[in-house]
Amino acid sequence: MAVPKRRHSRSRTRLRRSHDALSAPALSLCSECGEPKEPHRLCGSCGKYNKREVFSLEAEVE
Repeated sequence: MAVPKRRHSRSRTRLRRSHDALSAPALSLCSECGEPKEPHRLCGSCGKYNKREVFSLEAEVE
């Protein structure tokens, strides 16, 4: 098994980890209700995608 002969410096370690930061998720607005949603996803508040109803939010209450 490969084992490093010398320890890596802090700057070298931090240079390697510079790309590990998380980015904020991209958000767009729903064209029907105006709520923020992820692009290419179904709207969670109105249940529509690309101006057509995909999911009905009106559940039968008994």
